[in-house]
Amino acid sequence: MTRRTFAAALLALALDGLAPASDWPQFRGPDGQGHSTSTGVPITWSESENITWKTPLPGLGWSSPSIQGDQIWVTTATDNGKSLEAIAVDRSSGKIIHQVEVFRLDDPGSIHSNNSHASPTPYVDGDRVYVHFGAHGTACLSTDGRIVWKTNELEYAHGHGPGGSPVVSGELVFISCDGTDVQYVVALDKHTGKIRWKQDRLHISEPRRTGQAEVPMAYCTPLMLEIDGRTQLVSLGSDAVVAYEPATGEEIWWFTYNGYSNVSRPVYGKGMLYFSTGFGGPKFHAVRIEGTGNLTEMNNVWTETKSSLVPLDVSPLLVADQLYTITDSGIAVCYDAATGKQQWLKRLGAKFWASPVYADGKIYCLDADGTTTVLAAGPQYEELSINKLDGQTQASPAIVDGAVFLRTDTHLYRIEDAARAARD
Repeated sequence: MTRRTFAAALLALALDGLAPASDWPQFRGPDGQGHSTSTGVPITWSESENITWKTPLPGLGWSSPSIQGDQIWVTTATDNGKSLEAIAVDRSSGKIIHQVEVFRLDDPGSIHSNNSHASPTPYVDGDRVYVHFGAHGTACLSTDGRIVWKTNELEYAHGHGPGGSPVVSGELVFISCDGTDVQYVVALDKHTGKIRWKQDRLHISEPRRTGQAEVPMAYCTPLMLEIDGRTQLVSLGSDAVVAYEPATGEEIWWFTYNGYSNVSRPVYGKGMLYFSTGFGGPKFHAVRIEGTGNLTEMNNVWTETKSSLVPLDVSPLLVADQLYTITDSGIAVCYDAATGKQQWLKRLGAKFWASPVYADGKIYCLDADGTTTVLAAGPQYEELSINKLDGQTQASPAIVDGAVFLRTDTHLYRIEDAARAARD
């Protein structure tokens, strides 16, 4: 066994138990941090190679695939954003088995040119699927395609359109609602959609509330973590990242900075949280998470201060001793996760919106033009392949059971080794 293979095996063991290997229930996978335990994942493909099926999707949506059992769930917007829909695709055949209109709008409003009206990723939990369309509404569906409940109670002006995805844990659904007008984190009863608690953001700098150009909006997905035996809901927003007590919404700790319009989801490991501060002089922090209250003064371990190297939209990836980031302009950086020392830097090419995914010792980096660069995980840069598909891409890939599920602006793909697919 090579050193790289051994390291991959150790990571797989560490991740085992987070969710079945055949499931990818939320944005960025079982742990919410971009890790797959799958092996035998292909590193080469094209429109004519290693494509098991390719299914056209109606409308436009940038939600990533969420997978449980033999169902793949995504969202989309049709009729110029007036119809907000949830779609289930059969994992084996690629056939659309449910297409459900969840909300019908008279006027969906304007969005950022890089966004869609259906960008948050569904969360699949047992026989329920939770979808969020920003201020347009949140809903729960059954896996047989019925609407269980839906709510329009989460009112906020999301500015550039819907962004952050829901997170489900225990009996609650958690959503960060950071608008241009109000900013809060909320927990809904997962059976009814009723608000169980709602916590206003407490650490936003006051000048931004007076009409300056830098408004306190954000588009982040919370991260549920176990830290020192305590379950914590970590939510990034303008000017602060905060950990909440999931049952009550009480703040556990916070770390403040200057930043807004945050998009990327943080990652956690080695006792540290790794995250970008967003727009407005962006920085990337590694913060040791220990204790309660204000961690700002004492707990910052290292910081990337060169703004051209800080990702604004792409979530970081932590694998073993390395921390990987990709900027929106396609600059990939590998850091020593403990110290912040740069180990390599490489321009991968086009713009990036999708977040990288790790599987079987490899990192899959999908750019905006449908090109996936596959790298060997490790402290030296090693490019294994470059793979091009048709269309534009912003949704992050999902990797389960040796297959890559990749969404473009027009299609959903199942990509896997042709010989393996034939055996299955």
